[in-house]
Amino acid sequence: MTSHKTITKAAGLMMAAILASRLLGLIREMLIARQFGQTAVVSAYGVAFNLPDLLYFFMSSGALSGAFIPVFTERLQTGRQKEAWEVFSIIACFMGLVLGSAVLLAEIFTDPLVRWLAAPGFAKDSPELIPLVVSLTRIILPSQLFFFLGGLMMGTLESRQNFRARAAGPVIYNLGIIFGVVVLSRWLDIRGLAWGALGGAFVGNIGYTFYTLKKAGFEFRPSLNLRHPAVKRVGALALPVILGLSLPQIDVIINRWFATFVSDISVAALNYANRLMQVPLGVFAQAAGTAILPTLSVYAAKNATSDLRSGVSFGLRAVLALNIPASVFMVVMADPIIRTVYMSGKYTSSDVAAASGALAFYSIGIFAWAGQAIVARGFFAMQDTITPVVIGSVVTLIFIPLNYFLMSAMGHNGLALATSIAATIHLIGLVVFLRKRLHGLEGSRIATSLGKVSTATGLMTLAVIAIKFGMSAVLDVQARRGAAIETLIAVVAASAVYLAALRCLRAEEAAFVWDLIIRRFKRSASAPDSE
Repeated sequence: MTSHKTITKAAGLMMAAILASRLLGLIREMLIARQFGQTAVVSAYGVAFNLPDLLYFFMSSGALSGAFIPVFTERLQTGRQKEAWEVFSIIACFMGLVLGSAVLLAEIFTDPLVRWLAAPGFAKDSPELIPLVVSLTRIILPSQLFFFLGGLMMGTLESRQNFRARAAGPVIYNLGIIFGVVVLSRWLDIRGLAWGALGGAFVGNIGYTFYTLKKAGFEFRPSLNLRHPAVKRVGALALPVILGLSLPQIDVIINRWFATFVSDISVAALNYANRLMQVPLGVFAQAAGTAILPTLSVYAAKNATSDLRSGVSFGLRAVLALNIPASVFMVVMADPIIRTVYMSGKYTSSDVAAASGALAFYSIGIFAWAGQAIVARGFFAMQDTITPVVIGSVVTLIFIPLNYFLMSAMGHNGLALATSIAATIHLIGLVVFLRKRLHGLEGSRIATSLGKVSTATGLMTLAVIAIKFGMSAVLDVQARRGAAIETLIAVVAASAVYLAALRCLRAEEAAFVWDLIIRRFKRSASAPDSE
């Protein structure tokens, strides 16, 4: 129970900070929509992230950071602090050189890489956008080096239950882009956003994280001793990801790639919808997932299988209790949510349908992405990256043709639906294999929880639908103000009905949801925002 309280406390702190980041992200998207609309220029800006993201993915920078945390934690837990920092130094130096060289090569060959790899649809149907995409891509590329080095430093902090840098990084990154929209775009137009993203990536991932790490205490000695056993272990853990295709890292890239063949606004519509879908996912799933990994890693290091099984089960039940209702709510309220958030300035009522359809289909999979955030970390804690990558690779191979066929039938909405279907398949695969590995996942408790959560969600949905009908009779819900009032009332009513239903059903997760959303948020929300 103590471990559950530790996870809840860490998740509460992360949730408050990530909420701040997601709200800033929404403000960022609102400003972009107001100033540039849902246009080809915004699509070009979105596509400009394809090559940098592909570079980060194929260099497996995120995989190395994830593989590093359990190895680093294991050495701290066994009193080998000097060795832990030696491993950090070697990986930082080696990958800094490799990733830096890759960024340099990508800068040189940006034009052909964009035409042939990142945006072939634009090259075929909208060639006038290619020079802009190339220019924006070259500005954004170096940020991938900052993300990797920052992620590595954040990993050392998280191993000691310090999540401030991880929480502050996205906030600062979003502030950088907002600065680009509000200030730099006056002189640089859409390129101002790219420069803001680059500056935010550096300050949020390198500047602030280094400052936090220095205060917490760390050791860095430049070294390229790749023969160190622990470094080999990190490499072995990351190698499957290097050789595989993992859906959580590549789904957005694949979506954007296919969207370049649909229309010159499809990337923008998908981007606006995806950002909104990420709000509940980031707040409720990323927070819990980030907070739970160090605890699970400790259990794995001590071979405490029972505690590990209990921790994963608790985390899974908790995030599903939060994200199943969020998923349904976003599907039902997609249109008014889009109107409330984006309909201003150059973003008009005629733009809403393209983004609201995508949001509804993306939101179907929120619960699945949330579950993955927990289950995958069960494998990572045991230093097993092979199994989740094999599962992810198989699902990705399904995801690619699924994108093609659903795009042909439904346009960019089909791309969003393909994402949700693949995410659900991925979650099922992860659960099945982790259950075998841990000899169970407290399945009866999960089934009971799902039954109660589904019942409460059904009651919540009826309340939201009733509110939609009622509001449409007394308000102009096609206007932004009317949509905002409708959305606000629906959020309050949905939260009240859902929490009340959980308590009436005596759901075990009711206390967790109440503590995380109400009590913990009130105590913690102000602290991370001040960072």
